Amino acid sequence: MNKVFFDKLRSTIMAPTLDDNEVTGTTAILEACAGLPLPWTAYALATAYHETAHTMQPIKEYGGDKYFHRMYDIEGARPDLAKRNGNIHPGDGVKFCGRGYVQLTWRSNYKRAGDKLGMNLVETPYAAMNKDVAARIMREGMKDGWFTGKAFKDYLPSTRSATEAEYQAARRIINGMDKAALIAKYAMQFQSALIDGGWE
Repeated sequence: MNKVFFDKLRSTIMAPTLDDNEVTGTTAILEACAGLPLPWTAYALATAYHETAHTMQPIKEYGGDKYFHRMYDIEGARPDLAKRNGNIHPGDGVKFCGRGYVQLTWRSNYKRAGDKLGMNLVETPYAAMNKDVAARIMREGMKDGWFTGKAFKDYLPSTRSATEAEYQAARRIINGMDKAALIAKYAMQFQSALIDGGWE
């Protein structure tokens, strides 16, 4: 994306500064979203901005090994849930904790994402922390409804700009309606910057 786009970010959502990490993370997401409609791209950027505490860098889920074991492991507090999501081996809870721009979690999701991207994320789950990989996971997951069963197409237009209300509804793609209004405001700012920058 061009200077106009980044200048708009510097004067709005990412004011007063836009550091190198924010630029490289944003660029990775834009490259992964090439070919997607404007509102879909804006919402991906807004989601990443929120989920990464505004850093635009992939993050590992908060919590330590004990927490991941308890929440996601076959030997933890929810063995049936672990089994349904592919965590069938002791240690899977820690190995397949949340990573990336949208917190890819569970063995089955790492396998699905890896298959889609043509890489073995089951053997190399930490690769989901690479911004280019994380951005592609976010794109494919939001496009195809991996995370909640809901996808971009369920809420956002593909041939015009989206409204703030449409962006609020799109939060269901990731996490119910948690912080939906806040993220919708981010999306409107990213949408404006993309329009100024000539996103196609």
